[in-house]
Amino acid sequence: MANIDYYLGTISPYCYLAANRLEEIAEKHGATINYKPVDLLQLFSRTGGVKPADRHPSRMEYRAQELTRWADHLNMPFKLNPAFWPCNAAPSSYAVIAAQRGGTGNVGALVQGFLRAVWAEDRNIADDAVIRDILSAHGFDPQLADSGLLVGAETYERNLEQAVNDGAFGAPFYVVRETGQRFWGQDRLDFLDRHLASL
Repeated sequence: MANIDYYLGTISPYCYLAANRLEEIAEKHGATINYKPVDLLQLFSRTGGVKPADRHPSRMEYRAQELTRWADHLNMPFKLNPAFWPCNAAPSSYAVIAAQRGGTGNVGALVQGFLRAVWAEDRNIADDAVIRDILSAHGFDPQLADSGLLVGAETYERNLEQAVNDGAFGAPFYVVRETGQRFWGQDRLDFLDRHLASL
């Protein structure tokens, strides 16, 4: 059985556009997913990337076109300039980490719940009440927003180090643990699917 380390950002538009396709692929191949939220700005800095605010206007203009094209292609609701982006991704990331460690709900759906809140619903996922509501909506105890803070913060830091060591430099980033094969971007999920089918 394959294990996929999924490096994600809870405020990443490309993670949002991935929707539940990773989960569908993993289920098809009997693979497990290890959800690993990371601080994307630090990941960019550590691996030679540039945070969005510092990118050349031509790159940001293309990004805007590409995001809109993909949302239309995937038939997903999408706000190019959401009300609460960027925001502090740490609290929602801690909630995902806590949910994966000690929850009984659907972690993949929880991740998408946070992403959808940003990119389709104009909700602030740095707000404690919003985090609790999204946890509850996906079958998790909303108290994880508090009880998971310490472990979440520690794991968040470890995830960043592991991402750098695994060769990740953006999100979504998928690493098949058994083979070391890496896939960057929601538009590479078909390649991940084919790779898992070959194992």
